[in-house]
Amino acid sequence: MLAQDMSVGDVARRSGVAVSALHFYERKGLISSLRTSGNQRRYARDVLRRLAVIRVAQRVGMPLEAVARAFESLPQGRAPTKADWAKLSARWQVELEERIHMLQLLRDELTGCIGCGCLSLKRCRLANPDDVLGERGDGPMRWG
Repeated sequence: MLAQDMSVGDVARRSGVAVSALHFYERKGLISSLRTSGNQRRYARDVLRRLAVIRVAQRVGMPLEAVARAFESLPQGRAPTKADWAKLSARWQVELEERIHMLQLLRDELTGCIGCGCLSLKRCRLANPDDVLGERGDGPMRWG
């Protein structure tokens, strides 16, 4: 262990992330720790930058799976750099644009929606954009 390694409590205080979330992120492979001889977690300082990236990604609606895929491209043992962030954010831009488009569609079409209209409507622009499933007939095609 290095002198600058931090306990789980230190990381929680410094990052504003709950201890339970740190454990969750570690189980998901987003962050890692080493164990002391007493089986206590110790985190390297670079985990703080990774946590900051995770929090920003979650704020903009990126799923943790996308964060994990992005982190696979980063070297272990160092904090993500500004250049790393530029690469990650560029990757996410396309996905975010798609989400924005779907939210705008939802906003614009919600008035015509009758609950789960997909059960009764031949065409639903929310669940079935461009009626790609309409060729198979009426009713729910994705569910069940």
